[in-house]
Amino acid sequence: MVKKYRIGKPFNTEAVVGNIELSDIKSFPLELSSGEKLVIKFPLDSGDIIFGLGEAVRGINKRGWIYESWCSDETNHTEDKRSLYGAHNFIVVSGKTKFGLFVDYPSKIEWDLGYSNLDEAVITLDKADADLYYIDGENELDIVKQFRKIIGKSYIPPFWAFGYQQSCWGYSKQEDFINVRENHKKNNLPLDCIYMDIDYMERFKDFTVNTELFPDFKAFVKEMKENNIHLIPIIDAGVKKEKGYSVYDEGHENGYFCKDKDGNDFECGVWPGIVGLPDFLNPDARRWFGRQYKILTDMGIDGFWNDMNEPALFYSKKGLKKAFDKLDKIKENEVDIWSFFETKNAVLGIQNSMDDYKSFYHNVNGEMICHKDVHNIYGANMTRAAGEFFEEEFGKEQKLIFSRASYIGAHRTSGIWFGDNFSWWEHILLNLKMLPSVNMCGFLYCGADIGGFNNHATRDLMLRWLALGVFTPLMRNHRALGTRAQEAYQFGDTKDFSDVLAVRYRIIPYIYKTFRRCAENDDMMFRPLAFDYPGDKIAREIEDQLMLGEECMIAPVYEQNKTGRNVYLPEDMTFVKLSGEKIYKQPLKKGWHYLEISLNEVPLFIKAGKNIMLAKPALNTAELDTENLENLL
Repeated sequence: MVKKYRIGKPFNTEAVVGNIELSDIKSFPLELSSGEKLVIKFPLDSGDIIFGLGEAVRGINKRGWIYESWCSDETNHTEDKRSLYGAHNFIVVSGKTKFGLFVDYPSKIEWDLGYSNLDEAVITLDKADADLYYIDGENELDIVKQFRKIIGKSYIPPFWAFGYQQSCWGYSKQEDFINVRENHKKNNLPLDCIYMDIDYMERFKDFTVNTELFPDFKAFVKEMKENNIHLIPIIDAGVKKEKGYSVYDEGHENGYFCKDKDGNDFECGVWPGIVGLPDFLNPDARRWFGRQYKILTDMGIDGFWNDMNEPALFYSKKGLKKAFDKLDKIKENEVDIWSFFETKNAVLGIQNSMDDYKSFYHNVNGEMICHKDVHNIYGANMTRAAGEFFEEEFGKEQKLIFSRASYIGAHRTSGIWFGDNFSWWEHILLNLKMLPSVNMCGFLYCGADIGGFNNHATRDLMLRWLALGVFTPLMRNHRALGTRAQEAYQFGDTKDFSDVLAVRYRIIPYIYKTFRRCAENDDMMFRPLAFDYPGDKIAREIEDQLMLGEECMIAPVYEQNKTGRNVYLPEDMTFVKLSGEKIYKQPLKKGWHYLEISLNEVPLFIKAGKNIMLAKPALNTAELDTENLENLL
């Protein structure tokens, strides 16, 4: 049962679509205290696990750390971080008592989940204005499904969006994309999509194409599609301030950009230089921005990724002046150790400054609302602008769209990716741990940058990460400018890569069928073992294995120089290794097993009495035979 409670005058985030009557706040089952801030407390038993919070660092069990709901442009996804790009304010407490809690509040929340006091959770909201949803259920999955029901159905992308995808910040001209396509084809490496990072634009201006690099972009998009390749361009939140640039001119003339306290367009710096930030909380502005995507869909583009929409701010004019004034003051004197740190902080403090987030406003039904108070729904509404336009113009399931920043509710119009990770082995494991947590919050179309966005990938890391990515709905290899090339054909002999990618296409019918079922039934594709085996103490603590659908368990190798791994089977299962068209099968009993897994093998575990269907390998989804499938077992 879901009960709704209200404190103060909350902003309507539109996260919840179900109509739930308000309950008396006096009957709220957890301890509440409110003044300027709202504080929620509840005790933690020694065996309690806390699931949820979507996209976050550390484990599936969130207990023992402080997290923040604050959409952050955060590159270093290390254990000490408290927030990443999404604000997913839903948890499930599992122990002697089981309940779910959704805190519908669009600004900063601190989740102290047993950090300050191991035996207590303390949730602190910046203001005492929120809707609280308390959910009782038979078990953890029942609680999640009740929550998912009230927030609406998950976005379903086109079928081709489940194919393998290649990206790189640095592909800038037509020849780069043709080179990727031809190298995949030549080396028998499947491919469905190639991404276009900011380099394709004219001086980083949204909805433009650099005609020197792409003389006839529409014809090029058509030619790539004739080769079964979809081009997926990036769109950033900031619109370049430039007279004569139609997107900026229209936004400025119609008052569609966020304002400062004096009513002028708030100006900040991102990739193009000075930009205006579209006011996505204004329905008129949101509708206007959504229709800008037509500039590219008219050229044949059928997929997009939205970025920099926390929003990320490199600087503001005001912030720059403050920093320069500080530096001028410091340089008049000898720089000692303390003034050195002042210098460093003055420079680093320019980016994504809280002072800047406090200094611009949204027009919400004629009322000016400070951005800080609604920060976490900005990126969600940018992607909503695109998603609503696509559905209105083309119908459902016709366009691919996913985003970096998100809030619960955004799952209805888009997917997400997990942002600027690193080519670190530990980030394979972090990728795995995020999957059930974001599924709980409705985000089914999701995945990480395979191989890592930052740093330098190695051959074995790529293959091990791909073996996990085989199962994620979004399977995209992406890296940053200046890092080691990590396309599948860049590491010498490509047979191992061909073997692993062939498995992806063999298993796409199962992944797609499972995805659709979970979207339609408010279910999770990926679940912690604790959800399926609550009475098994070992299963409840395992975080490097996941249940997939109703049939499978996955347990990737995620450590360097390992030829296999220990796997715990909570029941009798069949151990399967897939490699190209080869299938190795071995029935195993419940318990621990050390299993050898080669770099070109994808491990999978099938539950007793279950089976899945496989397709023949294909080089893209257009050529995939989804009718004539064969039993895996």
